[in-house]
Amino acid sequence: MSLFISNAHASAAGAAPAGGYEMLIMLAIFGLVFYFLIYRPQAKRVKEHKALMNAMAKGDEVLTQGGLVGKIAKISEDKDFIVISLNDQAEVTVQKSAVSAVLPKGTMKSL
Repeated sequence: MSLFISNAHASAAGAAPAGGYEMLIMLAIFGLVFYFLIYRPQAKRVKEHKALMNAMAKGDEVLTQGGLVGKIAKISEDKDFIVISLNDQAEVTVQKSAVSAVLPKGTMKSL
């Protein structure tokens, strides 16, 4: 016998391979873990972000993913862009999807 093959494996060459059902059970468990730990939380975050984008209105104070805080001046429905007024002189055009949070009223004055 070879140094790397044990006697037990060498003598069981004619036996049926074990692990058919165990492999399916492990695959099912892996699928459930993937669903509950990865897919489901991400789908929930996407759903919440879509609801946030649909609920935005003119005058809301928002925080963008880039860290800009401003008030919505205009909403373009057809192109999915919004104009955010950072102060009285500066305005920035961003995509709706770049907004990460809608802040409570008066947040800009407290900064």
